[in-house]
Amino acid sequence: MENRSPESLFVTPVTNTIAEVAAPTLAPAPPRLRRADRSQFLIRPQTLDEALEPDHPARIVWTLVTRWDLDGFLAKIKARGERPGRAAIDPVILISLWLYAYSRNVGNGRELDRLCEKHDAYRWICGGVPMNYHTLNDFRVTHEEALDGLLTQMIAALTSQNLVSVERVSIDGTRQRAGAGRRSFKTCETIEKHLVEAKAHVEAMKKQAADPNASLQRQRAADRAARERNERLEKALAEVKKIEEAKSKQKNKPSKHQPAKASTTDPEARQMHVSNGGTAPAMNVQFAVAVEGRAIVGVEVTNAGSDVHQSEPMREQVEKRSGQKVKDILIDGGFIGLDNIDAAAEAGTTIYAPVPKPKKEETDRHQPKKGDSDAVAEWRARMGTDAAKAIYKQRASTVETANGECKTYRGLGQFLVRGIDKVRCIALWSALAYNVIHFGGKLIA
Repeated sequence: MENRSPESLFVTPVTNTIAEVAAPTLAPAPPRLRRADRSQFLIRPQTLDEALEPDHPARIVWTLVTRWDLDGFLAKIKARGERPGRAAIDPVILISLWLYAYSRNVGNGRELDRLCEKHDAYRWICGGVPMNYHTLNDFRVTHEEALDGLLTQMIAALTSQNLVSVERVSIDGTRQRAGAGRRSFKTCETIEKHLVEAKAHVEAMKKQAADPNASLQRQRAADRAARERNERLEKALAEVKKIEEAKSKQKNKPSKHQPAKASTTDPEARQMHVSNGGTAPAMNVQFAVAVEGRAIVGVEVTNAGSDVHQSEPMREQVEKRSGQKVKDILIDGGFIGLDNIDAAAEAGTTIYAPVPKPKKEETDRHQPKKGDSDAVAEWRARMGTDAAKAIYKQRASTVETANGECKTYRGLGQFLVRGIDKVRCIALWSALAYNVIHFGGKLIA
């Protein structure tokens, strides 16, 4: 055994490798983090009014609606006095909801119903009144005359405050996809066959109503669906006969020899050329926009694929709404009809529209033609001047931009409702929302 001194017992012997002298390493401790916990209950000492900032757009919409005459909406309410039944929702709430929704490009009742529960702005408008999408959807399309009156009231306010002038108006139509499928278009013979089947179905539903074991709710739903289908088919039969009559008056057009067809789901829809270059079931929405102020001052919906003969009714509508004279009308080539130019001249209105290109290249399109009336000859010569061309350029920055904004941001997309009357309601909501966005703050100032 090696003899070592006591001091040597406390001396670490020198090793020959680095591994032998390295201290053992330990794994680092995990970091301490404050993680999200969304299961906590929140109690906010806050009213609905405090949840919305004072200058929020929803407040502007509400203030504007409270200033309108809403007798057209109130007249249809059945809950009055001490009569039994649940109280109706205040039209101010429903109008404000839909106007604010369309200003945010929300045109769907189910989506609006969801926002009324989740979004502070919509909850503020509701003010604690519960909503459901059936009520919202029904209200949106059952007050066409009253909605038309709101647009008239808005135009009157805009013109009285000199925010808008209707002396010069630009008009344009936009064809939007209707709530009908391509395969829903049937000939007269097919519709008559379906109508016989539908009437037999309605009679079967009446017999089932006497069955005590049948579910009352399901029975009512089935009976309603059968009756509505029967009504649509009857309307489709009437529409296809109108189309046949119109075809008989056509000249030698290729479509004249094609069988007349109407949709069994949306009888008033027509096959039209749409923006993608093809054809589809559609409705033709007409807007009139004031050049000075750029407000929408006229709205109409037709199922005519052509814009010819639409300028005069729109002019008359604008004059009736505003109580002012329309002096100039800006329209594109699709509206041109020589009789329209004569009618406008007789009413003291000047038409600004491009002159069609002549068939012969050497012919000057701005020279009068044989048989032209004085008004038509003046129109041809007028559109050859630089002044008229400069005025016509204003059309692109007015009605075309309004059409684009309504289709992109104001809920005027593919129609999810059926029938011209309901589609016109949608167009009116979109136009009202457009005007509220651009003029709401000025009207309540």
